[in-house]
Amino acid sequence: MDKRKPEWTPPNAGKEFASSVVSGVSRTEPLARDLGKAKRTLNVDALEEGIRAENRTLLSRAITLVESNSAKHFEEAQELLKRLLPASGKSIRIGVTGVPGAGKSTFIESFGMLLISLGKKVAVLAIDPSSTISKGSILGDKTRMEQLSRNPKSFIRPSPSSGLLGGVARKTRESIVLCEAAGFDVILIETVGVGQSEITVRSMVDFFLLMQIAGAGDELQGIKKGIIELADLILVNKADQDNIHRAQLAVQEYNNALHYIRHATKSWQTKAISCSALLGDGISEIWQIVQQFCETTKASGSFEARRQQQTLQWFDTLIAENVLNRFYQNPKTKELLPQLKARVAVGETPVAYAVSQLLDS
Repeated sequence: MDKRKPEWTPPNAGKEFASSVVSGVSRTEPLARDLGKAKRTLNVDALEEGIRAENRTLLSRAITLVESNSAKHFEEAQELLKRLLPASGKSIRIGVTGVPGAGKSTFIESFGMLLISLGKKVAVLAIDPSSTISKGSILGDKTRMEQLSRNPKSFIRPSPSSGLLGGVARKTRESIVLCEAAGFDVILIETVGVGQSEITVRSMVDFFLLMQIAGAGDELQGIKKGIIELADLILVNKADQDNIHRAQLAVQEYNNALHYIRHATKSWQTKAISCSALLGDGISEIWQIVQQFCETTKASGSFEARRQQQTLQWFDTLIAENVLNRFYQNPKTKELLPQLKARVAVGETPVAYAVSQLLDS
């Protein structure tokens, strides 16, 4: 693995708009300027052209657009996705999850730099935990992945989880489409390591990597949670210094347990290995395993079958989401909801009865 530092890129490089992307618009003019319907069409045109030209600044703006909860932005985002969908689907999507402190960010940086040295373009969609009180997020992945974030062949997008189950942001699937259309070969999705709810990431990736650490008492706990049943590879990190022996024992324990567990992917044998993301030991072996996984599953047809199943799951999820949004936007709901909430809060109305009244309205 080439451990040389990447060429430094100025912090503001690429932050202005190229005139070839937004024809006739000043470099300093904001893309989101409100000029009515004609301007909104230009927004989509500019974003589409910029993404196809692999402009990371416009890719970032496009992801902001699809993450927006504004009804005005929804139509634009869906038009953009419709245009770019034929250019997507050519990457390898890898989910990275695990217990807190397992070294996910350190691993992603080491793994990402290896892939870049092999000529790949790497996008990282890092889902940061949101505060349950303020709904704010630290969004510190670019700080933790300093070397990778400076590389022009990488793109790191930290997004708040917004308190959603599993810490997977609502628009992660749309972001994957945009990154693939921008020419990224490998999409890494780092999720909040909070336990069982992290299985949500399984529904949007090809290869699911579960990171663990030795000696933390999580070996059997992980089996009880059922997360191991969804993993295509179990990676015991921090196999360095005085922890090498413990890591080897943990790998052996996981591999013994895997003999009695149904494997996550048809035609693929899940296994456990160790690595040191900090030192880079074992990182190249992980990429070899991912490549073997793709070759095996594509030959058996399970790779494409999983992609199709995930698309249908996405379809069902969006139906439920849009039905819920329309319900809350209904004028009668807006009128009754505050009244019923107030009654429920003081115990005047049973919860189930209040819900029934709201739905009947």
